[in-house]
Amino acid sequence: MSSYSTATDAKATSAPAKKKTVKHKVGAHIRVHDSVNSPDFPDISFAGWTAKVVEVSGKKAPFKYFVEWDEDIVSAIPKSYIDRCEAQQIYYRWACLTAEEFSSAK
Repeated sequence: MSSYSTATDAKATSAPAKKKTVKHKVGAHIRVHDSVNSPDFPDISFAGWTAKVVEVSGKKAPFKYFVEWDEDIVSAIPKSYIDRCEAQQIYYRWACLTAEEFSSAK
């Protein structure tokens, strides 16, 4: 057996590299961890806010999760936050988070 065939055989039988998988699927309900603040306005806490994952972005980890706040959260969002978002053309009903910033809200 030549060294070429040994290397080729080893390559053919090795398992493909595992892809990092998305932890939370679109439609999942989530709750933001207590230590998380708005990425746009660090003085605004997202602690305990609940939402639904509406989009996952990225080809590999860390993925970006676009979440839409639940209606009870939207109705409680401070007007000052809404005004600041609108002034910077940011949609206040959504946020972009990483998987480390929230957990499932089962």
